[in-house]
Amino acid sequence: MRSTRHRTTRTVLTATAALTLVLSASLVASAATAKAPDAVAAPDTGPASSASDTSAAAAALTWSDEFDGPAGAAPNPANWNLETGAGGWGNNELQNYTSSRQNSALDGNGNLVITARQDGNGGYTSARMTTKGKVQPQYGHLEARIKIPRGQGIWPAFWMLGGQFPGTPWPNSGEIDIMENIGREPHLVHGTLHGPGYSGGNPITGQYQHPQGWSFADDFHTFAIDWSPNSITWLVDGNAYQTFTTANTGSNPWVFNQPFFFILNVAVGGNWPGYPDGTTQFPQQMVVDYVRVYDSTGGGGGGSTGTVTASNGICLDVAGAGTANGTPIQLAHCNGGQAQQWTVGSDGTVRALGKCLDVAGGGTAAGTAVQLWECNGTGAQQWARTSGTQALRNPQSGRCLQPVGRVQNDGTRTEIANCDGSAVQRWTLP
Repeated sequence: MRSTRHRTTRTVLTATAALTLVLSASLVASAATAKAPDAVAAPDTGPASSASDTSAAAAALTWSDEFDGPAGAAPNPANWNLETGAGGWGNNELQNYTSSRQNSALDGNGNLVITARQDGNGGYTSARMTTKGKVQPQYGHLEARIKIPRGQGIWPAFWMLGGQFPGTPWPNSGEIDIMENIGREPHLVHGTLHGPGYSGGNPITGQYQHPQGWSFADDFHTFAIDWSPNSITWLVDGNAYQTFTTANTGSNPWVFNQPFFFILNVAVGGNWPGYPDGTTQFPQQMVVDYVRVYDSTGGGGGGSTGTVTASNGICLDVAGAGTANGTPIQLAHCNGGQAQQWTVGSDGTVRALGKCLDVAGGGTAAGTAVQLWECNGTGAQQWARTSGTQALRNPQSGRCLQPVGRVQNDGTRTEIANCDGSAVQRWTLP
């Protein structure tokens, strides 16, 4: 039985992280252009599942952080918050999480390095990074390529919390542990769900053993989930090892049909892993090659593709067929071009040219411009069809899509405005 790993941990949020709740990824530059997918170099990983690889390759890459940048640079603040503090994090952990480059930095070779250190007084420092309020996917193929640290009492993890945390407290907010390892089990990784009625020492969980029984710390491995409504499958190096569905929660709620944010951290000590001993060496490093989100359906979580037309028959259009973040969305005479082909997804997104219809800056005020932006899972990119009025409503702001000045002419840009049921807010979807 695992210990009650996640109690106070899931209720602690620093002021810095809390401030990010009001931000959209649209406020800042997106992640670096994705590298070509790396092959797992280790000969010890065993054959990857060709079906899984083919699925990921066919899916659209909707977001990634490839950790490109100079050695010693901070993780991209467009994507990551650094949570700080000590106090055990609800699990009697020993480390103090810091924002220092000594604990989290790029290595100049396309990797993020999270380093757990022991200081001269016998204390420990490390880093805990989240994408809260910045990157919050819902569904898809989510993966990271990681070389984990090793040693008794060392606890690396790649995991997720529900985007409504802490407003919705843990465990009702939900938690998806994509990969956890505790140092005393070098050949095992764990995949787990926590939710109401199945949390702490009684989660829904399973584990994967290295095919050769070797340590996962010896080389890079790819840890992933395939996440769809009411089902999550865990994979290591392309090998699926468990699937949990709504049937596994029994009479308890399934709380995983909502956006979640990523967390990367290395803890030192705690109820579950135990504590460092004379065999544990410091510093210990978790090296992360990339974190990626693929739309596993190839089309925004399902849905249909075609033109989106205004009530006068004119088309919703990406200005100049541009693909840069921030490209305006406008009305234009329908021409059959790709800039007017929109996929309305079951995940709430509306996509064209591989990117999402987005409220600029995550704004909620009437008159905020609507643009094209890299898909990031935030509320700025969620749209709901309003029955009756045929409006496209952004739930985060509570406002509806319309042309600026309420003029339905070729070249008119778009914005969000108070929903009023008028014809200029009526859209015909594919």
